[in-house]
Amino acid sequence: MSGVALRVLIVEDEVFIALELECLLEEAGHVPVGVATRSAEAIALARDLAPDVALVDIHLADGPTGVAVAQALSAQAGTVVLFTTANAKRVPPDFAGAVGIIAKPYSERVIRAALAYVAGRYHGGAATGAPDGVVLAP
Repeated sequence: MSGVALRVLIVEDEVFIALELECLLEEAGHVPVGVATRSAEAIALARDLAPDVALVDIHLADGPTGVAVAQALSAQAGTVVLFTTANAKRVPPDFAGAVGIIAKPYSERVIRAALAYVAGRYHGGAATGAPDGVVLAP
């Protein structure tokens, strides 16, 4: 654990993946603040809850809208976006404002390392190197 408990919004339409992520986050000492399955819901939750991090899938219940969600959330001060997707080719070259991509299927180790990296780089935690299993934005 990085020492910094991050508030994390999960943007994922697969219920079992979202539940697994919630448990993993709690076990790692982070706080899942909500789960969104659609783009409008994700944007509204982020506005209301001001998460430190949003884990965003590319394909949501309302279609391939994760890129638009990432753009909206990354424009919000204090929110860092990481894509969690099996469709990394759909991420635009500018990463739509996200700081990186966690490829599915991912492991608990990769999620923990990615969040430790975000905590260190963006939220005053102990700095860590670029995590294995995460493609960082250019």
